[in-house]
Amino acid sequence: MSRVPLLALRTGVLLPGTSASLPVGRDRSVALVDSLRPGDRALIAVQKDSAVLDPGADDLHTIGVLARVDEIRRTGRARRRLTLTALYRVVLDDVSTAGPFLTALTSRPDEGPADADRAEVLEALLREKLTELRDQASGKLRRLIEQVGDERAPGRLAERVAAGLGLESEDEAEVLAAVDVGDRLEMVTGLLSEAVARGQVRARIDSEVRRELNEGQREAILRKQLEAIQRELKGESAAGGDESDFDKLSRLVAEADLPDEVRATAEKQLARLQGAAQGSPAEAGVIRNYLDWILALPWNERADESLDIAAVEAKLNADHFGLDEVKKRILGHLAVMKRGGSGKGTILCLSGPPGVGKTSPGRSIAEASGRPFVRIALGGVRDEAELRGHRRTCVGALPGRIIAGLKQAGAKNPVLLLDEIDKLGTGWMGSPEAALLEILAPEQNSTFTDHYLELPFDLSEVVFLCTANDLSKLTGPLRDRLEVIEVDGYTLEEEAQIGRAHLLPRQLDRHALDDGLLTIDDDALDAMVEGGTREAGVRQLERQLRKVCRALALRIERASDAILEPMHVDVDALTDLLGRRRFFRDAALRTSVPGVATGMAWTPVGGDILFIEASRMPGSGKLQTTGQLGDVMRESASAALTYVRSNAERFGVEPRFLDGSDIHGHVPAGGVPKDGPSAGVTMFVALTSLLTGRRVRPDTAMTGEATLRGRVLPVGGIKSKVLAAHRAGLTRVILPERNRADAAEIPARVSDQLEIIFVSDMADAVEAALSEGLDPTHEGPNAEGAGPVRSVA
Repeated sequence: MSRVPLLALRTGVLLPGTSASLPVGRDRSVALVDSLRPGDRALIAVQKDSAVLDPGADDLHTIGVLARVDEIRRTGRARRRLTLTALYRVVLDDVSTAGPFLTALTSRPDEGPADADRAEVLEALLREKLTELRDQASGKLRRLIEQVGDERAPGRLAERVAAGLGLESEDEAEVLAAVDVGDRLEMVTGLLSEAVARGQVRARIDSEVRRELNEGQREAILRKQLEAIQRELKGESAAGGDESDFDKLSRLVAEADLPDEVRATAEKQLARLQGAAQGSPAEAGVIRNYLDWILALPWNERADESLDIAAVEAKLNADHFGLDEVKKRILGHLAVMKRGGSGKGTILCLSGPPGVGKTSPGRSIAEASGRPFVRIALGGVRDEAELRGHRRTCVGALPGRIIAGLKQAGAKNPVLLLDEIDKLGTGWMGSPEAALLEILAPEQNSTFTDHYLELPFDLSEVVFLCTANDLSKLTGPLRDRLEVIEVDGYTLEEEAQIGRAHLLPRQLDRHALDDGLLTIDDDALDAMVEGGTREAGVRQLERQLRKVCRALALRIERASDAILEPMHVDVDALTDLLGRRRFFRDAALRTSVPGVATGMAWTPVGGDILFIEASRMPGSGKLQTTGQLGDVMRESASAALTYVRSNAERFGVEPRFLDGSDIHGHVPAGGVPKDGPSAGVTMFVALTSLLTGRRVRPDTAMTGEATLRGRVLPVGGIKSKVLAAHRAGLTRVILPERNRADAAEIPARVSDQLEIIFVSDMADAVEAALSEGLDPTHEGPNAEGAGPVRSVA
């Protein structure tokens, strides 16, 4: 038994005994048609899902038809039109996808009725129904009744009636799948009744609409007639006059480079527009707007990119100081794409505090590679339709931001920056973050379907970059789709270099000031960074430079035409220009008494240091904590106190120190919520310092989670925390031993200036953090067990 070529139809069904002319445009289908000649046989099968572009055996209905090829016509470079006549049903036994087109082995099913009497009754019922409708029907239905009246075979009668009713593809597929003649007759009789009922309703509605032709429609028709009369009066014939909107759209659709499915939809909408233009101006406007979007999108247009790795690297270095790991990862991604590898599996997400340069690398990549750059701000978006578009049934519907961004880019391979993806909201209109799951999935976004277009668009060639401040706000599935690159804060030296090399020239240009009019010496710039900013990024530094430039611009305008000397800014001039100093290095002052320890914390805006204070007072042995602490931080304080009590003698603490005393722990900046386990070590050191009278070293900061058994556990955000300690002027940091590998990420210029101490036990932390001598004001516990009442704020 030989294999027969198989043509898969996305929509429509060819029933036995009927003929049809089919457009062919898919590669496999064109290859099949090119192998056929008139008179040859071919199998016709229907897809289960019309969206599948390259169907296999599981995508096809098992019942098809064997058809005779009547005519083959070439309608374009990669398009054919095939005229067929279906002969009889077949069962697809073995479908093969090997070779340039589908082939299959077939067998003929037994179409005899399982119940002959039932089939005879159903045939008589169908013929009776057709006879009743002969005098009532008109148009297409009347012609159908006249054509099938002489059909004697009951099965073929049912098929010819079904073919003439203009059924949906799903209904036609069910008729084809009805192998039993009796089942087929019953199904077609029901479908005929439904079609007649719909026709009657349609006729009644049409009659009512015609009676209720409103004044607006009448005016639209009269205006069209008036325009035609005016053209005739001006001697402009239809052939020589201006091109109409409909003709222009038709021409643009014909000339556009559109995928087959998109072209078919556009042509269908053109046909609707032609019918709606006179009768329904509002519907015509909706259709015209839809066609404008289809024509404006870059379905097959690509930007001419130049993936010169050296040029991209030079552009990144020129535009950005530092960010070595970010540049390395981006260049590696582009290198894979240049060598012809698949870059689809990588969605880069730059995560870090504000102002550290997460957004600008995308623009640099686009400029260096020749791709268009589009930034889509997602902060505050809480409607899924903002990303996937609104359905056209909505008033004022538009595509989502992704499709709008591609229209703006004018190419299907831009650099698309999704900015602030952690600021997406969730409302009653759906979750936009859930919509991102398809957009950022390389295996799915090649057929991304916007609700407005309802057509698949290929996003697989887009280079996606995302930015975020706090990854903990992302759901697990979305986080799993991203390759995260941590962008931590800058050191003081780096901020000063960025300020001089990038920020100051930019502000001079924006304020229309010549380069020679303003000079800032190194000491002044260092003082601006250290005393005016305490941030991971450089935005506050840029604000200060902007303030200096405004002062110079005002000075120039006040001087009018007088010749001014260049403005030189030194340390002494900062107070007049910027006001008083905002930040001070007060760690030494605040830890000058026992009971105060310096900790390190991570926040979404970068690392920071915090002070944990402990005080002892008469009471009943309770622990009180303040400073707007979360549950985890309160539990850390309780665990630290328990460990001190259980190991009091080991650390030189009076075992009954809580008899008649209360302990109060406080974390300043009470207006800021605080939580997390990483303050456990700091709280323990502060308590031990208070109870032993030994001060915490003023140059030391620490972090780590503490257990009841005195173990020091690892914590996150090590790089950001250490950079914050360095910015605050501290020279020693205590870290968990199990964070030793994370310390390798600390820049060498920072680690060279710090003494980094790794501890695995609380005793090691105490030994490293506390000074040797006792505080001279420490008096130890009194007779009742309570020490002196004093403030350590």
